[in-house]
Amino acid sequence: MIEGYVDRESVMAGEVLGLHVSTDAAEFRVRFHRLGRELDFLAESGPYPGARREPPPHPDGVAGHASPAADWALPRQEFRIPEEWPPGIYLAHLVEGDERQARAVPLLDDSGIEGFGREFFVVRPRRPGSHGRILYKKSTFTRHAYNRSDAEGVVRESSLYDHPVYQEGGDGEPRGHRLSLHRPGGVIDLAWWDAPFIAWLERCGYGVEYCTDLDLHEDPGLLAPYDLLLSVGHDEYWSAAMRDRVAAHVARGGNVAFLSANTCWWRVHPVDGNTAFVSDTDHRVGDAYPHLPATDLWWPAPPEGVGSPENTLTGVSFRNGGMWPGEWPGDRPREGYTVQHADHWVFEGTGLRDGRDGGPADRLGAGTALIGYECDGAAFAYDERGTAWASGVDGTPESFLILGLYLLDPVHEDFHQLKWGHWNCPEREASITSPRAATMGIHTAGGTVFTAGTVDWPVVCGRELDAGVVRVTRNVLDRLGHRATADRGDLPDPTG
Repeated sequence: MIEGYVDRESVMAGEVLGLHVSTDAAEFRVRFHRLGRELDFLAESGPYPGARREPPPHPDGVAGHASPAADWALPRQEFRIPEEWPPGIYLAHLVEGDERQARAVPLLDDSGIEGFGREFFVVRPRRPGSHGRILYKKSTFTRHAYNRSDAEGVVRESSLYDHPVYQEGGDGEPRGHRLSLHRPGGVIDLAWWDAPFIAWLERCGYGVEYCTDLDLHEDPGLLAPYDLLLSVGHDEYWSAAMRDRVAAHVARGGNVAFLSANTCWWRVHPVDGNTAFVSDTDHRVGDAYPHLPATDLWWPAPPEGVGSPENTLTGVSFRNGGMWPGEWPGDRPREGYTVQHADHWVFEGTGLRDGRDGGPADRLGAGTALIGYECDGAAFAYDERGTAWASGVDGTPESFLILGLYLLDPVHEDFHQLKWGHWNCPEREASITSPRAATMGIHTAGGTVFTAGTVDWPVVCGRELDAGVVRVTRNVLDRLGHRATADRGDLPDPTG
């Protein structure tokens, strides 16, 4: 067995990547690939001496489960990233055995991105913005929250959701569930959301650079060279610094496209030199909730939450959205978004209609699993013509224009039918503020913010499963990828 993780999930070209690897083989090698139009093999390094290191035991004595809170401290090797490697997301494939055994292991292709014995990292350019004005943020905090530290043939179930570790805080330490970023676990989410969308971006010729959540958390100037920030897929866990920097980017005229959902739901507090984070969530420890209400939920007012509703930034919230039951990614409806305001530039070239011609409104993404498996929504009300307008009662900006809507009925009953996106929301809000609906929309706040309202938007676009979704995505990237041509006020008047 071989498993590992990286020191840090992003490095600049020319810098050293630290790889921590545990294996029961005498030696191993590392093959490096870049995600692009296809998975491109770039180099192989090694051999490195192999050494086996047992995972740290769970501090609560949970038999058979490793600690999700501790640094695993696996043996470290170094690899210097060549200066000529272009920006992108890279895959390190760990190959155990001597040269003869390694030669018997075939190179990975697009079908082999997901799996154990591999890790991903971002390569950033030494001169930010030199390869493009679009910055793609890989949602690494969320990835770590769900990482169970499993391995080939080994089920450890150690994550923020499986046998988490809770600390009471004090002496400068925050209260909450503690999670180390220095744990192995293989690659899952990258293969589902990022790989197909990145391939599509490169096929279309977009100039894109990449970062991680930690880059955004640490660097106050990170967004300055870029016109458009992309949030892609499942982007649930955000630090306060991340929120502040994206809001400031928009206030300065920068643009954001949230091709994601369940976005900015929990706040995290990076600790231990940013190699771990703590978040006061509502996940069980054993059979009990260690602390309720969970105070790192973004939207509720203090002391029961952060008091900064995510929809003030994104326009939408998981508490007005929902998810579907069953194994991930789960079954879900295939009706797509009901189109509103078809004359908006977002729909240019799609041929979609909104029903104002007397016929039925078209559905964006109909026939595909576009909606879900998790989705966000805005509180809204219908006018006399049946058009949905954001009410703003939950923090959604007044300028938010609903472009697509899918009513969530029924939704996952295990989550109290997800009336507000999460099981504990009925304890915080006494009444339903509006129907629950996945919501696609746009608003301005200096710059322009587009939100897709669903985690699987990049899957449908990247795999080109729906021509309308593809064209809308191109319209958003083409328009918002340049500040000078971004939308500045062509929103219809809701009073008509």
